[in-house]
Amino acid sequence: MSANFPHAVARLRAARLARSVKPFLARGGPKGERCTGCRLVPTHCLCALRPNVPTSAGMCLLMADIEPLKPSNTGWLIADVVADTFAFGWARTEVDPALVALLNDPQWQPYVVFPREFADDARVVHEVTQDADIRPMKRPLFILLDGTWDEARKMFRKSPYLQNFPVLSLHPDQLSRYKLRRAQSEAHFCTAEVGAMCLDLARDTQAAQALNAYFDVYTEHYLKAKRQQPVDLADAMHVRLKEVTRPV
Repeated sequence: MSANFPHAVARLRAARLARSVKPFLARGGPKGERCTGCRLVPTHCLCALRPNVPTSAGMCLLMADIEPLKPSNTGWLIADVVADTFAFGWARTEVDPALVALLNDPQWQPYVVFPREFADDARVVHEVTQDADIRPMKRPLFILLDGTWDEARKMFRKSPYLQNFPVLSLHPDQLSRYKLRRAQSEAHFCTAEVGAMCLDLARDTQAAQALNAYFDVYTEHYLKAKRQQPVDLADAMHVRLKEVTRPV
């Protein structure tokens, strides 16, 4: 893969930029160069810290229109950590044939990750089934609806191709750590946090820990860059990231 487009979210971002009739300006205006690999300013680049850990699960990101363009989007972090990450732009009136093919691929068991109160009880599950008696055993594919809360609810309601899949309802025992955008509720988690919970349910324990640690380090780099402060590569967050990404 090209260094400029290291994964599916980067490629989706490039395709979305190519369709734009005017440049997308991240908050802060047009000044300042950003790294194409991590979207941060070069002085706070995160690329050298990208985790390399094995995963059995896959991630499918359905992204609202401008979500891939936002430097604060954390679906990008999932794609950095999980090798089998797929990303598609969402539209109400059309669906990418590649998405349909992915959802029908027999190696995967898709799960739509969404709160249970918005789904029929018969579809709701709280665990990831990994039945060793089934050959070949299907790998979990977590479908994450990446956008604002209102956008995610719209995607959930108006995507008929998702209606036959189980809805995975998460019950986290902590509040969100996301600090880069204002959420409607502290109970609403960002995409990377949700992805880490899914990996944990899929028994991809090291990947879950790596994604959580990487998310914390990314947040630190992002906020320090915004404040024009240097990062400390030897602080507790960076040490934790190194610890959880060591080969098992």
